[in-house]
Amino acid sequence: MSAKRSNQKAFLETETGKRIPCLFNPEKLQIGLSTNWKGEEIPGQEAPILKYGGGGSGTIDVELFFDTTDDGSPVTKHTDKLIDLLKVDTSIKGYSEAKQNGRPPWVRFHWGKFHSFKSVLTDLDLQFTYFAPDGKPLRATAGLTLVQYEPEEDWPKQNPTSGTPKPARSHLVQPGETLDRIAARYYDDPTKWRQLAELNGIRDPFDVSAGMLVDVPVED
Repeated sequence: MSAKRSNQKAFLETETGKRIPCLFNPEKLQIGLSTNWKGEEIPGQEAPILKYGGGGSGTIDVELFFDTTDDGSPVTKHTDKLIDLLKVDTSIKGYSEAKQNGRPPWVRFHWGKFHSFKSVLTDLDLQFTYFAPDGKPLRATAGLTLVQYEPEEDWPKQNPTSGTPKPARSHLVQPGETLDRIAARYYDDPTKWRQLAELNGIRDPFDVSAGMLVDVPVED
């Protein structure tokens, strides 16, 4: 199963509310779903009668591309965020050093209208493919394998479940528009541009261009 190309940037949403943006959308997104069936061989019968043994964990395989040759910064500032998803996160609710119940966070992968089930990163294959003269890595590919964390009867989801107000709408930026003007249009409050900037990974409220899609959450 492959996801269709989207004008919106893909990103990973962590259990603790962090957002890890993808610099480039992946070429493809592979999703695996399975069920377990068991059967016993019976003498004189050509095939066993299968009994349902429950569903298997869903999987997602995706390759991400990172490139920082435009500003010369180390590409590890992005890939290190993926490595952190393999480490115990003590900020997760319920963590107790005494109980030794630490674990890495679960994540969701969002890309356009696709929102994955809760998943844990089980495999990360990093390849650094381009370096500055001083040896600083500037380009990398990251192969991720995500495995479903828990059952979700309402998957596939239609809206992202993040710490920001939900669900999200998409606004097509018009010529001359800035984030504060978009915030004023939807919230009657231009100061909420910061909320839009954080959700969309935008540092400068004026750094938006015509034709760009901006996620605009619906407030409760």
